Amino acid sequence: MNPQHPPHRGTLFEEAARILSHEDAGSGQWILRVEAPECARRAQPGQFAHIQCSPRLPMRRPLSIQRVNPDAGWVEFLYKTVGDGTRALAEQPVGRSLQVLGPIGRPFTLPPERPRRLLLGGGVGIPPMIFLADRLRQQGEAGTTRAILGSEVPFPFRPRPSQVLWPGLPDGAIGTLPLLEDWGISCRLTSKAGIPGAFDGFVTDLARAWLDGLDPAERREVEIFACGPHPMLEACAELAAEFDLPCQVSLEEFMACAVGGCAGCTVPVRTGESVAMKRVCVDGPVFAAADVFPEPAP
Repeated sequence: MNPQHPPHRGTLFEEAARILSHEDAGSGQWILRVEAPECARRAQPGQFAHIQCSPRLPMRRPLSIQRVNPDAGWVEFLYKTVGDGTRALAEQPVGRSLQVLGPIGRPFTLPPERPRRLLLGGGVGIPPMIFLADRLRQQGEAGTTRAILGSEVPFPFRPRPSQVLWPGLPDGAIGTLPLLEDWGISCRLTSKAGIPGAFDGFVTDLARAWLDGLDPAERREVEIFACGPHPMLEACAELAAEFDLPCQVSLEEFMACAVGGCAGCTVPVRTGESVAMKRVCVDGPVFAAADVFPEPAP
């Protein structure tokens, strides 16, 4: 590994990954599981992989990692068909091998002084939150982790009414992701599309209601982790600033090379008193929200 590169750059591997399962989850959403043992062994929540969509397409697509199983050697992704590449990927059958480059990027960090983790995911930003929730569960932190997931299309899983009490939330916030609740993690769903069981509002609406109900000592233990569309991440950064909380955001940007060579995914990031252009693929995708979404001048 080049010592001038960030430490996480030394974990990058390319593998011929055999498709183990490929499930149509509805509304153009797909759950893809591939055999990629090196990626599975090294992946951290917040990272992604660059995936060959079809043998006939040279350009790969970046997909956030949703789950891994290092022992079984598989990596799972949730993606949505939005262009030629992902539509071609949706056509790939079980058993076919695709080149996978990963894991890529700077992952989330988990400061011990902030043990109350609030995970906010929207749309295709849900997978990193599931990966992070799984890691927290494995570390014995399920009881202090809470997740709020939002979508404007039907969720790629069947919601169910939550059996876990979550004080401070408004009436109607009862839908949950069964997988997270089975892990012992309190989870709620939101949508403005009238999805049954989902709260009629944004993820930040439920997050604000919960934060309002905490006493100051409890609130000082909270850190926010978020991934989703740009407007949602901006709202999460504003929420964190409102309650004086740290917030890490995982950015979703267009990437061509995904290894820092083309600089096509650069974004302005505050570094001290100045602003620098950072590459999301290698300097991120996880950044401090306050560095990417600085508070507007009064």
